[in-house]
Amino acid sequence: ADLMRQFDTQVNEFMDSLIEESASLGSSHVSTVFPLSEKEKMLIKLCFCSDLFEVNHIRTIYHMFIALLILFIFSTLVVDFIDEGRLVLEFDLLVYAFGQFPLVVVTWMCMFLSTLVVPYVLLSVWANVYPTSNHQGLWTVLAGSLLLLYQGLCLGFLPTYVVLKNGLPPASCFILILEQVRLIMKAHSFIRENVPRVRSLERSKTILIPLMLLCPCRNPCIRWGYVAIQFSQVLGCLFYAYYIFVRLCIPQFRSISMQLFDLRAMVLCVFNSILPGVLVLFLAFFAFLHCWLNAFAEMLRFGDRMFYKDWWNSTSFANYYRTWNVVVHDWLYYYVYRDFLWMTQKRFRAAAMLVVFTVSAVVHEYVLAICFGFFYPVLFCLFMCFGMVFNFVLNDRRKGPIWNVIMWTALFLGQGVLICLYSQEWYAQRFCPIQEPSFIDLLKPRSWTCSP
Repeated sequence: ADLMRQFDTQVNEFMDSLIEESASLGSSHVSTVFPLSEKEKMLIKLCFCSDLFEVNHIRTIYHMFIALLILFIFSTLVVDFIDEGRLVLEFDLLVYAFGQFPLVVVTWMCMFLSTLVVPYVLLSVWANVYPTSNHQGLWTVLAGSLLLLYQGLCLGFLPTYVVLKNGLPPASCFILILEQVRLIMKAHSFIRENVPRVRSLERSKTILIPLMLLCPCRNPCIRWGYVAIQFSQVLGCLFYAYYIFVRLCIPQFRSISMQLFDLRAMVLCVFNSILPGVLVLFLAFFAFLHCWLNAFAEMLRFGDRMFYKDWWNSTSFANYYRTWNVVVHDWLYYYVYRDFLWMTQKRFRAAAMLVVFTVSAVVHEYVLAICFGFFYPVLFCLFMCFGMVFNFVLNDRRKGPIWNVIMWTALFLGQGVLICLYSQEWYAQRFCPIQEPSFIDLLKPRSWTCSP
């Protein structure tokens, strides 16, 4: 017991030193780069999450990941030289994953420009007519129907049709489908924030206030060197993921998918998939939620950089869900959870939470199904079953370090299950194709019966 108390005291002192060093770096960073007022400094300091990477201890972990990437590259080059007798510098997996990229860019431009114009024009026309019209309900139904028609066709049908019709590879699919989801969310939040203002006759604030809410503080200049570093790190993460799949995933799953279902092989597959699954999780977090979003926030001079919080310190899954992706969490909280409570007069809080989980699980599974080209609701089941249970069992009352260990253990195991099952199904779809599949064949996992 004395040993555990001493260990806990040392850990607490170490974390306190980290927090103090991070806080001092944050304040000095604000004062030297952005000569702002005290109020603006407070906003900037609260928004900058990248200061944590200036702490020596955290920076060392960053260096460890770089060293691991170097080892992946070196091992791949050595194995290729032994097998081929020469250095193989062909990134065929990346070339395949981002195939038909010009089509992706053209489709995305159509989606982006339409989202920039159509909701604004519809709202402006409706806002000008609504206050003085004798048929307010009719105008509201007409504008709402046109908006739903636009979202259903241009944002809902178009990208999905392009992906399925042209057989886009996974990375290109993820770009279009994730942008589809993002633009639908932005269009909905724009309309949702402005319609109540029009109905209360606050016409002068209709368009400006939501933009101010989205950007509470603006940086006085753009640090283009910082932008270049963030984009270079995104590129580095792509190559990192390439080597993870080449060295840890493809050799394993290509051989496993040639076998019939076996419990022992499945268990080994899950545990062997934990390492690549966790690495992919970290890479996705760092590349998108940190580097990509910070780069665009810098170019747009946004001071609000609270894209994530310290989810790694979570002792409950409830806190993890709130801090992993703050942008999506806030959207779900304001436009699903709170609106559901408003419609039910705050009588069904548990049902509101269930609706939030269902919406999130369905959208995640939709993205994976379209991008992978098959329906295998592993993530949906994990989200709706284990995710819901952990949300209530591992709640905010769990504060001890042991709960953080349990959270990480469950997260690691979940990543192993996802990588294992989706990879097996991917190869089974290719090794055991069905020429004219029925509706049941589309719903039934191919990896359960595939024996090439």
